[in-house]
Amino acid sequence: MTATRGLEGVVATTSSVSSIIDDVLTYRGFSIDDLADHATFEEVVYLLWNGKLPNEKELNQFKAELAEQAAVSDDLIQHLKSLPLKGVHPMAILRTAVSMLGMYDEDAEDMSTEGNYKKAVKLQAQISTVVTAFARIREGKEPVAPRKDLGLAANFLYMLTGNEPDEVAVEAFNKALVLHADHELNASTFTARVAVATLSDMYSGVTAAISALKGPLHGGANEQVMKMLSEINSEENVESYLRNAIDNKQKIMGFGHRVYKSGDPRAKHLREMSKQLTTTTGEEKWYNMSVKLEELLKEEKGLLPNVDFYSASVYHSLGIPHDIFTPIFAVSRVSGWIAHILEQYENNRLIRPRADYTGPSMQKYTPLSER
Repeated sequence: MTATRGLEGVVATTSSVSSIIDDVLTYRGFSIDDLADHATFEEVVYLLWNGKLPNEKELNQFKAELAEQAAVSDDLIQHLKSLPLKGVHPMAILRTAVSMLGMYDEDAEDMSTEGNYKKAVKLQAQISTVVTAFARIREGKEPVAPRKDLGLAANFLYMLTGNEPDEVAVEAFNKALVLHADHELNASTFTARVAVATLSDMYSGVTAAISALKGPLHGGANEQVMKMLSEINSEENVESYLRNAIDNKQKIMGFGHRVYKSGDPRAKHLREMSKQLTTTTGEEKWYNMSVKLEELLKEEKGLLPNVDFYSASVYHSLGIPHDIFTPIFAVSRVSGWIAHILEQYENNRLIRPRADYTGPSMQKYTPLSER
């Protein structure tokens, strides 16, 4: 056996959910460019779970199912209010809350096709409600209940702020959700599949995935990007900041990708959204700093931005707290996690790799008195 660090280049399974071939990302064979420009997030979720785009009747029924399940129990809200929200990262709260959702779901242990579909709808619908609820509770505000007449993107922004969002904000947030929905066998998706390959329930798989997404080398990168931009603060400081970071061998978050060689195809959509939104809010400096960083890093290191880089300024421009950026990633990516979980259940095999042992061998036990 030969060990491969980080499983780089290892093909661990077959999947028909999404693909990255020649730097082109597809969901079920549909180009991410096509979906980002034309599809609603609900269409993409349906596509990921069912392998096809819905017709109008199917889409309306699916949206109605999501709307019906979006509310969470009062008991769960009371639990959120009792948690130590100050000083605790929202991803830690989300990890706990999603696990708790399983405790309130009578279908949690139902592993039938119908039972798993019910859980899928509940998880997709309720995760937005949970994220926005604890975001408001920690500010001393009451959670805002979801509205059945709003789609997933609009409802998230409405529940977060208490105000109905405008069309520009909804369009931008919808596109961000579409772009983050799935990404082949990334760290959190692989974690979800490993968990449910033991035939554990869907809530366990999603909770495990959230734990993996929390890290700054995965979902947490977008939050770190905004922290970096805030430290730079102006275009004039970009070059000196970057020079200092390179000299001190500091990692620049939001750049580079293990899979893509000629650039993350999602980044260009978020770049354009960042430009539009920062212009609308009158805070073009975030976009301008980002562009300058991109140009300098490409010139200095040949590095290109990934999906996290411009999503930071997009979410900031929508008035979203910076530490909610990664939970938003989960709000979108749960759709892909579920698609992979369902696929794993359909053709399951326990995921149990081996390790290349590098420790000492053939040691003999020495009695305690002789050590």
